[in-house]
Amino acid sequence: MTATLSVLEYHLVNYRRTWRSSALSTLVMPLLTLLGFGVGVGAYVRGGVEGVPYLDWIVPGLIASTAMQAAFGEATWPVLSYFEWLKVYFAQAAAPLRVADILGGHLAFVLFRVLLTATAFLAVAAAFGALHSWWAPMTLVVAVLIGFASAAPTMAYAASITSDSYLVLLLRFAVLPMSLFSGVFFPVESLAAPLRWVAYLFPLWHGVELSRDAMLGRAPGSLGVVHVAVLLAWCAAGWWLANARFRRRLVI
Repeated sequence: MTATLSVLEYHLVNYRRTWRSSALSTLVMPLLTLLGFGVGVGAYVRGGVEGVPYLDWIVPGLIASTAMQAAFGEATWPVLSYFEWLKVYFAQAAAPLRVADILGGHLAFVLFRVLLTATAFLAVAAAFGALHSWWAPMTLVVAVLIGFASAAPTMAYAASITSDSYLVLLLRFAVLPMSLFSGVFFPVESLAAPLRWVAYLFPLWHGVELSRDAMLGRAPGSLGVVHVAVLLAWCAAGWWLANARFRRRLVI
């Protein structure tokens, strides 16, 4: 655990030098998104969705989607660069550190970034008057869970490639479809049955539903257990794959 925290500290020290470059976008993007989709598009959605004003309905999905995208951003090019160009992972492995410490420390930093992003989005949502439940802060816990479920398998993928061209494919065929068809902007029940079942396999849909329950003060019931179980399964499988891929490249 001490070694893992040391790796986390390394990433935090680096972030302390660069946080200003992302601070503005962390606040501006939620603001623009809520203005464009929540207020702009919401003005044309008469009666809201499922009896809820569109702004209030879409905010939880946007927070979940933002958490996923933040996790993908931190788990793609940075991971690839640490293998291919900067060789940071190889230096850490020579320290020596265990593969689990290297992976765990970096993943912990990714989740830290996800938490910061989700917190900023939640603060902007509060300014728009979109918080109506004392359970709303639980959305941050869900965001971290979504971040883990998204980042771990992505890190495994990034550790398996040698060119950033393959990352573009991941964004086009994984991140974009998940963002559009996981219930963020409209209920998945509006999709055709085959596409609906694909959405059910995505970790993001389960995170969106949990976030929406928390933000709207709805009891998740037994389906909430299913959502959590699916997200934890993605986390476990992603960690196993990432650990195997990191070990294959770092252990001689």
